[in-house]
Amino acid sequence: MENDEIMTGDMLVETVENQLAEGNPIKVKETLMRLMMTGTPREEAIQMIACALSVEVFDVAKNEGSFDLKRYSENLNALPEMPWEFED
Repeated sequence: MENDEIMTGDMLVETVENQLAEGNPIKVKETLMRLMMTGTPREEAIQMIACALSVEVFDVAKNEGSFDLKRYSENLNALPEMPWEFED
C-alpha cells in the first residue's frame, strides 16, 4: 500500500470479513466468537476487530514495515479494551 492510500473503515471491515471467510488468521474468528459470547453484537465486534487491524495497517504505512501478526493477535486478545488508542 502506498502512503497516500488510506484504508477506509469500510475497507477494514471488508478485510476482517475476508479474514473470517478464509479462516486466516484463525485468531480473528476466535476473537469474534469470544466477543459475541460475552454479549457484543456481531457488527460491533467486527468494528472492534477492524480497529485492531487498523493499528497494523497504520504501522505498515507509517514505517514502511511489514504486517506484525503477533502484535495484531495481542491487540485482538485485548478486545474489547483498546489500549493502543492512547499510544503515541
